[in-house]
Amino acid sequence: MDNLTHTLFGLTLARTALGRAGRGTTAALVVASNAPDVDIVATASGALSYLRWHRGPTHGPIGLIGLGLATASLVWLWYDGSARLKSRRLQARTRSVSEKQEHAPSKHGPPDRDVGSRSQPSFSVLAVVSMIGVLMHVLMDLPTSYGTRPLSPFDWHWYATDWMPVVDIYLLIALAAGLAMGRTSPGVRRHTALIVLILMAANYGMRAVAHHEALALAPRLFGPTLPQRCAPSVPTARIIDRWPRSAPPAWTAPSGHRCLVEIAAIPTFLSPFRWRVLAQMSNAYEIRDMNVLDPRLRDPASDVSWRVRVRYPNLWTPAVERAATTRLGQVFLGFSRFPAARWTVDGNGITTVRWDDLRFTGAALAADQPLRPPSLFTAMVRVDAAGRVIEERLGR
Repeated sequence: MDNLTHTLFGLTLARTALGRAGRGTTAALVVASNAPDVDIVATASGALSYLRWHRGPTHGPIGLIGLGLATASLVWLWYDGSARLKSRRLQARTRSVSEKQEHAPSKHGPPDRDVGSRSQPSFSVLAVVSMIGVLMHVLMDLPTSYGTRPLSPFDWHWYATDWMPVVDIYLLIALAAGLAMGRTSPGVRRHTALIVLILMAANYGMRAVAHHEALALAPRLFGPTLPQRCAPSVPTARIIDRWPRSAPPAWTAPSGHRCLVEIAAIPTFLSPFRWRVLAQMSNAYEIRDMNVLDPRLRDPASDVSWRVRVRYPNLWTPAVERAATTRLGQVFLGFSRFPAARWTVDGNGITTVRWDDLRFTGAALAADQPLRPPSLFTAMVRVDAAGRVIEERLGR
C-alpha cells in the first residue's frame, strides 16, 4: 500500500489497546508502519537498484526484527532525552526558587519529584509494538497486485493475492474519516477505531470474494478461443500467487500449439467489482476488462462479446533469451510477474528487446499498435547481430 495508508493505519492502531501499552506507542506505530519502505534509499544507486531491493529484506524476517528494534530504540531515546531535558529544567527552576527564598519561610511543599523517569516508556513494550507495526505493513502489502517478498533474503520470490490496488481510495476514506470523527474522548476514539477496523475487514473480504468471482467467470469472458492448459500450468484455484516462474519457452502443450499458462484478475483503482482479466498464453497475453456484477456473464444465452479482446504478443527469440541473461534482464524478470516481450530489428541487424510488465501498462496494446512511451516498468536491451549487448535501459 501507499505510505499515506500505512500512516493512517498506524494512527488507527494507536487508538486500540496497543496505544494504551505506554507512552511512545503512537509514535512507534506510525514510524514502524512506514519503516519497511526505508528501502527507498536504494534509488540513490538508480532505478534498477530500487527495483532489485524494493520490498525485499526490509519486508522479510530480518527487517521485521531489525526495523522493530531500530524503531523502538529511536522512540525510546527520544523520550529518554526529553525526560532528561525536563529533569534538568525542573532542577534549575527549583534551585532558582530556593536561592530567592533562602531566608524566607517556605510557602511551598516539597520539591516535585522528577517526572522524567515516570514518563519514560518501556523499551520492551516499544519493541513489541514496533514489530507489530512492521508486520502489519508487510501484511497490507501482500494483498496488493504489486506484491511483496516476505521471506527475503532467504527466499526472493514475490507473493501477492491480487485483492487490492496499490492505492485503495475506500481504505483511505475509512481510515481518514475514523481519525477525524474520533477526537472527542478516549472512549469514542476506541470505538471509532474498532468500527474502522471492521470496515477494513469487510473491504478486504468483499474484494477477495469479487476476485474469486472474476477468476471463475474468466473462461466465459474469453469464450471458446481459450486454449487448453500448458504442461505444466499454474493452478487457477490459489489464494496467493508466487513468482517469478519458468521462462516462457518452458511452457509447452501436448499438441505443440499455443496453450494457456494462467489467468489472473488484477484489481482496478475505482471499483472493487471491476477487474482487468489477463490470460497468459505460451506466446501472447489476452486482456479483457470485467465487471463481476454484469448479469451477461452468468447467462449462457447472452453474448458477452468474447470475440472482442486485446492481444499483446510475448515472443521469445534467441535474441530475447540473450537479453534475459543481462543484469537488467535478470532484475526486471525477477520483479515482473507478466513480462511481455517484443522485439524489433533495424537495418544494421541490431535487435531491440523490450519487456513490459502488463500489471502497469494501463490500456493494453494490440500487436499492430505502436509501442507506448517506456515507464519504470519497462526494460529495454539492444543486442547486435553477433549477440553482444550494446545497451541496457530501464524505463525512460
